[in-house]
Amino acid sequence: MGIITTFAKRYTSPIPPSRMFKALILDSSNLIPKLLPDFIASIDVIRDHDEDPPRTIEQVNFTLGANMKCVRNRIDELDEANLLCKYTMIEGEPLGEKIESISYEVKFEADEEGCACVVTSHYNAVGEYGIEEGEIEEGREKAMGIFRVVESYLLENPHLYN
Repeated sequence: MGIITTFAKRYTSPIPPSRMFKALILDSSNLIPKLLPDFIASIDVIRDHDEDPPRTIEQVNFTLGANMKCVRNRIDELDEANLLCKYTMIEGEPLGEKIESISYEVKFEADEEGCACVVTSHYNAVGEYGIEEGEIEEGREKAMGIFRVVESYLLENPHLYN
């Protein structure tokens, strides 16, 4: 195992945390391709029965216009009561030759504006390679874009995901 580098980012939204969690986490395989059809073709939910206990894998399939084909994320923990999701990217172009895996913790909590979403990323490098924060900025910007698209959709559709 190589060097593990951790980064955290906080996003805020006027949407209540439970609605954001339901839309971004629980229904992502349906909602995200619907809202971003030029970027994400589909999200396939796969049950990995080779693991003990069996785990869920989400394969995000990108469109031809995207700069990557797909990524596979293993869902490590899904805690609906505490609005928490932990998952690990186990395959895909973002890993490359320098990163073995990326683990994420996504936590939604109430704040004075509506909700705060705290995303903590753990980069497990191959060998002694250290990850610099600037190297992950493009991925962060894409994640923020998805967050804002879902937020706009929920603002326009206040009856959904209650």
